[in-house]
Amino acid sequence: QEEPEPPQIKEEEEELCSSQEGEQLGLKEETDTFMVTFIHKEKKHSDTSKRAFKCDVCGKAFKQNYEIKRHYRIHTGEKPYPCKTCNKMFAWSGDLLKHMRVHTGEKPFPCKTCLKMFASTSSLSSHMRTHTGEKPYGCKACGKMFAYSSDVRKHMRTHTGEKPYHCKACGKMFAYNSDLLKHTISHTGEKPYHCATCGKVFGYSSSLMTHMRMHTGVKPYNCKTCGKTFKRNCHLTDTKYLKCDVCGKVFRYNYEMTRHYRIHTGEKPYSCTICGKGFVSTGSLAKHRRAHTGEKIQTCCENLRFKDRLV
Repeated sequence: QEEPEPPQIKEEEEELCSSQEGEQLGLKEETDTFMVTFIHKEKKHSDTSKRAFKCDVCGKAFKQNYEIKRHYRIHTGEKPYPCKTCNKMFAWSGDLLKHMRVHTGEKPFPCKTCLKMFASTSSLSSHMRTHTGEKPYGCKACGKMFAYSSDVRKHMRTHTGEKPYHCKACGKMFAYNSDLLKHTISHTGEKPYHCATCGKVFGYSSSLMTHMRMHTGVKPYNCKTCGKTFKRNCHLTDTKYLKCDVCGKVFRYNYEMTRHYRIHTGEKPYSCTICGKGFVSTGSLAKHRRAHTGEKIQTCCENLRFKDRLV
């Protein structure tokens, strides 16, 4: 952990003056746990001497007494600066000043490229990578580069197999929180995304985007060999057929094969929250739920034909 630059406040200016008078007792007044080694340095071709204070915990040296006092908070965990709004404690006054912007909403640092404002220089520096394309963080396992250290930590789960997020309904584990949130919809049956053209609802925004191509005719995926275009990426990439080793049935897509296998295994991962009945697919669960809600099944095409009659 790096120490922030010395805050320009009266308290530390007084400490600086006192340290220049040659405090040889070090940090004895502040803590009995740590001892300070007092070092005397002389520069060549100069009669002036420099004094340094060395941390006995990590060996780091400092020129001024106030610097080592502030540094020791890393080892002691001391946080003497409280936020008067939320009572959160901080080790350094500079960190408290940054934190206060959470409450005030102040964002004094602008991006010169897009003019977006940021509360800290570190946030601005991270944002600049979206413009420069810089990726300074590399995965030690495979060498893949990332713009943010947090992305590297998430990526490492593909190598370690770590899955820290679990579903409270079925216990299934996930590597990413976003995947857990998507999975939760399979239990609740919630479909918050509506098609503005035909009114069909979807559980995922990606499903809605794919569905919209039926209305717009957009085919964003093209084959580099023959130039043919497709609405779905899976239609472009899945060229070989998959055969069930139990019954020999053939499938074009992997998700179809996965769903089919549940017939043989008896797995029913999607359960009705009302009656508890299990289902092989989310589609089957959605149809079943209408038996409870009384919702009328209406296809996308029926909606379009009804709208045509109104025109």
